[in-house]
Amino acid sequence: MQTDHYYEKQPEPHRSCLLAIRKLILDAHPEVNEAIKWGIPCFMKGKRIFCFLSIHKKSKTPYILWVDGTELDHLLLEQGDRKRMKILRFDPNKDLPVATLQELLHEALQLASEPFRLKKD
Repeated sequence: MQTDHYYEKQPEPHRSCLLAIRKLILDAHPEVNEAIKWGIPCFMKGKRIFCFLSIHKKSKTPYILWVDGTELDHLLLEQGDRKRMKILRFDPNKDLPVATLQELLHEALQLASEPFRLKKD
């Protein structure tokens, strides 16, 4: 499977961290599926993308990119210069914030269930 190759090529402890996050995402809802898009794992509910999983280029830490990040409100989320998306970084040498991740997944999956809409500024 193409997605497995992405994880297999990651060094430890990043590989284990990414695989644990992947499992939490895939277990969050029976309609969640995974594919490689733009060279990184992409997670969708049905056909609607709600997050990506990757390694941050500058900090070299695993992170989730939340597609509808501006709709999610949590202190650990970083928006930076992004207009729509936010990221949640993980330290691969520490325990994952499982409760926080499950809460954000629940919210993101609810957003992915809503009809697509364009925001007006």
